[in-house]
Amino acid sequence: MRRLLYLLPLCLVLNGCLLTKVVTEPLRIAGEVVGEIPVVGGGIEAVLDTTAGTVDLIPL
Repeated sequence: MRRLLYLLPLCLVLNGCLLTKVVTEPLRIAGEVVGEIPVVGGGIEAVLDTTAGTVDLIPL
């Protein structure tokens, strides 16, 4: 019970940051992988990076 009392405020503080990281990290990794495709990879990588940046700006 005591652990829960310490863990609950920590989860509330880190909730927004962790939520956006769970969404944006796969986007950034996919962008890096797709960016290796010669012709269209750079454009797709830019779109995914921009999307991840926008998600990071959401105030959670």
